[in-house]
Amino acid sequence: MIEAIVTDIEGTTSSLSFVKDVLFPYSRARLYAFIHNHATDSAVRAQLDEVCRLAGRRLDEKELVAQLERWNDEDRKVTPLKALQGMIWEEGYRRGDFTGHVYDDAARQLREWQQRGIRLYVFSSGSVQAQRLLFGFSDHGDLMPLFSGYFDTTIGAKRDEAAYRKIAEAIGSETRNILFLSDIKEELDAARAAGMRTAWLVRDGKADPGAAHPQVRDFDGIRP
Repeated sequence: MIEAIVTDIEGTTSSLSFVKDVLFPYSRARLYAFIHNHATDSAVRAQLDEVCRLAGRRLDEKELVAQLERWNDEDRKVTPLKALQGMIWEEGYRRGDFTGHVYDDAARQLREWQQRGIRLYVFSSGSVQAQRLLFGFSDHGDLMPLFSGYFDTTIGAKRDEAAYRKIAEAIGSETRNILFLSDIKEELDAARAAGMRTAWLVRDGKADPGAAHPQVRDFDGIRP
């Protein structure tokens, strides 16, 4: 019996192009100005100190920006980068520069599952703040009340089996009673190794009945 569903965002609930073509360029273009204007804010300073720790030395403002831009261009899942991106995106969401893309089928089924009593969670490489913003300012309205919790890379890497065991412990369910949704095979492999059930979203391709995980084209094909 499925008690809880944990879902990825990019390529699963939301378009990859929204993140790649809207969010990432938006934060990169505003990174220097954001750090220059907010470097003394406690939340920002904490993330900048973590950048220095990971770099192994103190960095000045230009060096901090250069390091963050390098991680951004390399699509590194580095926690301080993700946290700072989330802060910049919050400004954009609140100004109405964009809304969070969520597929129609995802919004519809998430609402139905929640009404059926299935607890919903998010596990994404984006920060918890960024996750809340995307669903809170979505093009389907505020979807945050649908979710019981959010997880990011602070609990572990998405391709690490241990992260899924920690999520199960955090939400209080046996892994066999949790369904994990993603468009990435290696993430699904890790979730299954931890004991979770899985569903592989293949929105832009043809489902392969012989694939390593059950494949569906959209959320309407998922039967928890």
